[in-house]
Parts: sequence; structure tokens; C-alpha cells
Amino acid sequence: MDGIGGGLTDRSPYHITRRRLRSAILTNGPDSVHVARHQGHLTNVCLKSKNRKSETLNPSEDAHRTYWVLRVSKVRLLPAHRRLFCSLLDPTMYRVVASLASKARVTGGNSSRQIGSRLGWSRNYAAKDIRFGVDARALMLKGVEDLADAVKVTMGPKGRNVVIEQSFGAPKVTKDGVTVAKSIEFKDKIKNVGASLVKQVANATNDVAGDGTTCATILTRAIFAEGCKSVAAGMNAMDLRRGITMAVDAVVTNLKARAKLISTSEEIAQVGTISANGEREIGELIAKAMEKVGREGVITVSDGKTLCDELEVVEGMKLDRGYISPYFITDHKNQKCELEDPLILIHEKKISNINAVVKVLELALKKQKPLLIVAEDVESDALATLILNKIRAGIKVCAVKAPGFGENRKASLHDLATLTGGSVITEELGMNLEKVELEMLGACKKVTISKDDTVILHGLGDKQAIEERSQQIRSAIELSTSDYDKEKLQERLAKLSGGVAVLKIGGASELEVGEKKDRVTDALNATKAAVEEGIVPGGGVALLYASKDLDKLQTANFDQKIGVQIIQNALKSPVHTIASNAGAEGAVVVGKLLEQDNVDLGYDAAKGDYVDMVKAGIIDPLKVIRTALVDAARQRFFIVDYYGSCSRRTTKG
Repeated sequence: MDGIGGGLTDRSPYHITRRRLRSAILTNGPDSVHVARHQGHLTNVCLKSKNRKSETLNPSEDAHRTYWVLRVSKVRLLPAHRRLFCSLLDPTMYRVVASLASKARVTGGNSSRQIGSRLGWSRNYAAKDIRFGVDARALMLKGVEDLADAVKVTMGPKGRNVVIEQSFGAPKVTKDGVTVAKSIEFKDKIKNVGASLVKQVANATNDVAGDGTTCATILTRAIFAEGCKSVAAGMNAMDLRRGITMAVDAVVTNLKARAKLISTSEEIAQVGTISANGEREIGELIAKAMEKVGREGVITVSDGKTLCDELEVVEGMKLDRGYISPYFITDHKNQKCELEDPLILIHEKKISNINAVVKVLELALKKQKPLLIVAEDVESDALATLILNKIRAGIKVCAVKAPGFGENRKASLHDLATLTGGSVITEELGMNLEKVELEMLGACKKVTISKDDTVILHGLGDKQAIEERSQQIRSAIELSTSDYDKEKLQERLAKLSGGVAVLKIGGASELEVGEKKDRVTDALNATKAAVEEGIVPGGGVALLYASKDLDKLQTANFDQKIGVQIIQNALKSPVHTIASNAGAEGAVVVGKLLEQDNVDLGYDAAKGDYVDMVKAGIIDPLKVIRTALVDAARQRFFIVDYYGSCSRRTTKG
């Protein structure tokens, strides 16, 4: 007879998964387990206890308990012995016992304790908490509403700031809806599921339009609440979806028909002012920046060093590619790589050989300068070498994929070489990376690389060469007959000659600068969206008046009509929220506006008066409100199709 504490080996019919069994076995169970074997076959299992009489289990007579004890004791079963228990237990009972035993957890002591300690029943698996029907939907709705309540207070000219605690540094003060939404986590997992779905809407709107996240959150909350009521009342889910889709398509068509393209700096300033919560200085600063670099130019936002906001225009180029590996990051807070006075290697093909990067690394190390590599790709041993030199040797280096494809990529690389005063290393001219010289490398004052893009500032290329290259591109634009080719050529010209405008945001404290930067970023994105697709009357009235046309929409059945009404009611929520934040009665404001026929009339929350929104300069970019509505309605699938939720269960002990 072999004791559990020692004697069983991997050659025994049953053996312990570790060298010793941790602790003992069952709560209120035996103090030790002994397995008896004869010629490689299991004969019996003996349970011994100090306080009770010993007990012997025979697998043939009590297969259920024998199998249970062995599994909970973490005795690993060999395939032959699993088949033995399969034959002794009926299939259903075998699965039940195996499942229950697998959930048991050894709770006490370390692996070196003597036999005689006790074990707990539970095993620490990642259990899931599954909810169905009305209860789960109610918890999700609660999460959506709580998150929306925190976000909606920031909307409008009289919206309030939200203070967010941070794990490091001072608290963050912001009026940016997506920033507030991202900071919210609920203790209840099901509520968190609902909140996470709203965050997806806000993030999607922010990625596409760069603004309108608060509007998207409010619309999502309104659609979700109405959707829950309809589903609970027994409406057909598919018909609700069709009705919602029909209504959204009709509203988007209405908005596009009423949109007006902007052309003057004054109109650009108006859009920026509204998005910056009525701060005229921000709108005018953005209008000046666009005037300097053109509408296709690059505008960035950074921290200033004074109390005032400043505009600085520098010659630079923006590439639509970021760093290849996050190991190149130098600013971990902002997840960016910043290089001062770097050398720039521009290569047309992929770089994978370690010997290809050794020479250029030596040149950078000799000159004590950072290194930026722009190539089709950097992979394998070459990438590993760069990362190791960055981490271990402290060499500032970053690799970026070349933007574009085919001939467009080749032309973009030559533009970059002209701007930085370098050469494109290409095999077509017999050039080799292993023989690269310092004169072949470009240079600039500063490079900032994020995961999505690269901004090269103050290229040190010859001014005359840059002008000649720009003139070549202008000539190509005039000769081109393809709209696609013209668009790409115009992008290249803007990157090469348009420069980069830097908005330096000043303030008396880090908190003030951070809050203001959020508003400037939103205003800049809104302005770009307005230039792209045009403007509509602001303050939420464009959506409000579009809801009136939905009364004429023909539907196939009553449930589809309810889907249309869900969108119709949701479109009133932006005006309602803006008025409520200004201290007015939201429902009264909505009612008064719907009673009249002037589609430009709206509520000026800053002054508390009804005005012509376009004449008053209260306008919204079409792209922002269109994206907010489409993204909010896109989440209809979890509103009408949702039945259950599965989340990780939190265990104690």
C-alpha cells in the first residue's frame, strides 16, 4: 500500500500532479488517502482519519465516491484508469462527477505541509455570471443611464466640467464627453456591459468625426431606453430594427439636403467657437491656422509656455503611418516617440537583415544623434536589433513604415528625401544599405511618432530643391485627368509645401491647460469636419426638425412604426439636454420649437433666447451630428436582439 505523502510515482496507476499533494483533501473528510495497487491495477482506496474509523473504498462497489475522492485529491488519472471509471459509471453520472470534482479547489497550506491538514471544496476557476431576460436588460439599462448622466452635464455652452481622479498626478478636469465616458467603471459587471457598449459608440464617433461624443452618448441612451420598453412590450425585434434603419436613413438624407458648405474664415471661426463651448478666441485661432497652412494642411495641438494661446507655423510633413513597435516609445504617458535632431534613413524596400542596419546605427552612434528609419517595412532580425539597441544601449531609434502603395509610395519617399535633404536608398540605382554614407541620410529639427502617424518638423532640405519639387507636383496636377491621381497629388503638395501649424495652448496651471487642450482638439476636429461636409443649424435643432419629417414615413407594419418613433423621440434629446443644462425646462423648449415652421430657429442656451441659429453663428458640422446619429443607431442590435449577458463572476476568499 502506497501513501499519498510518498511512494506514488509517475509509474503508479495513479500519481500526484505535483511531487506532493498540497494539504490534504476534503472539508470534514479524511486526513490522508492511500491507494492500493496490485500488478498495476487499482484494488482499493483507503481513507484514514485521526478522529474517525478508517474507511476503504472499492472502485467496483462505490465508483462514484472513489472517483470523486481521487479527482478532488488532485490525483491525475491515466487514460487507462479514466476508461475504467467510464465503464463503472454511467455516462451521465461520469460527466456530473467529473464536472463537480473539477470545480473543487485546494484551499489550505503549502505543498510541504504534513498530511493531516484539511482542504476546501471549491476550485478557483473563472466562473461566469449569466443573466437572462428582463433582469439582465434592466441592469444594462442602469449602466447606460448612469454613464449618460455623467456625460450629459458637459453638453452645451452652460455645461459643467467633470473632475476625474487619475492613478498618477493631479485630477483631470474636462468637458470632453469621450474622456468622461472612458473614465467610468462600475462594480456591477452587468452594468459595466451596458456602459461599455455606450463607450464603443462614443469612441467610434470620436474616431470618425473627432467631436460629437456627448451627442452620440445622449442619443444612444434615448434609443436604448425606448428600445427596452418596446421589447418588454412584446414588439417584434426584426421589425423594430427595420423601423430604426428606415428612420436613420431618412434623417441623414434630410440633413444632407439642408447642409451648407463653408468658404470663409468667419464661418470656420464660428464652427470652432461653438465646439469650444463658446470661446471665441479658440475659434479665431483655428481659423488663422487654416488660413496659414490651407484646409488640407496639418494642424497640431501642444502645451504652451505662456499664459496666452499662440499659433506657430513650421515647415513639416505628416506621414499616415506610426511606429512599427511600441518598444520605440519615449513618452509613455502620451504613447509617443519624440526624436530631437534625428538622422533619417529612407529606404524603398523591406529591411530584414541585421547587417543592413548595423552601418546606419554606427553612424547615428558616432554623431550622437537619434535615428529614424522609413522603409517599406522593418522586420525579423533587423527589427530585433533596433529594439535591443533602444532598450539596452539607450540609443534613440524608431522605425516607421513608408506611407502609400506602389508608385505613390515611391513618390512620397522622394518628397520626404527632398524635404529632409537626404536620398532614397534604392537598389535600382545600385545603392546598398551596408555601404550607406552620412550624406545619404536626411535630417530635421524634430520628429513626433504616434501609433497612427508621424510628423516631421523643420526639414533641413534645400529650399530651392523643395520649391522645384513642389512645382513638379503642381504641373502633374494640371496634366492629370484622373480624379484619384489629382487627389493624391494634392495631398503630397500639402504635405511638402503647406507646412504644419502648431497651436500652443497656454494657461496658469497644468489642469487649465489640459482642460483647454481637450476643447481645442474637439473644436479643431469639428472645424475639419465642417470644411469636409458642410454645416447645419446648431444647438441640436437640425436633428429636432428632421424628426418632424418622420411622421410622413411609410412603414410595413405597426412594429416598424414603433422603430421610427424610437428615433423620432431620441432626436429631441440633444435640444432637451442643452436647455436643461442652461437652467431652462427642456420639454418646454422642445415643444415651442416644434410648434413653429422656421427650421433655422433655435434656443440660444448662452443667452436664454430664441434666435436664428445660422445668423447667430450657432452652427454644427454635418459630419459630426450625422456620425453621432448613425453610430448611436448602429448599436440597435444589442437593444432589440439582446436577451442574455455573460460576465466574469467575482469570487472571494
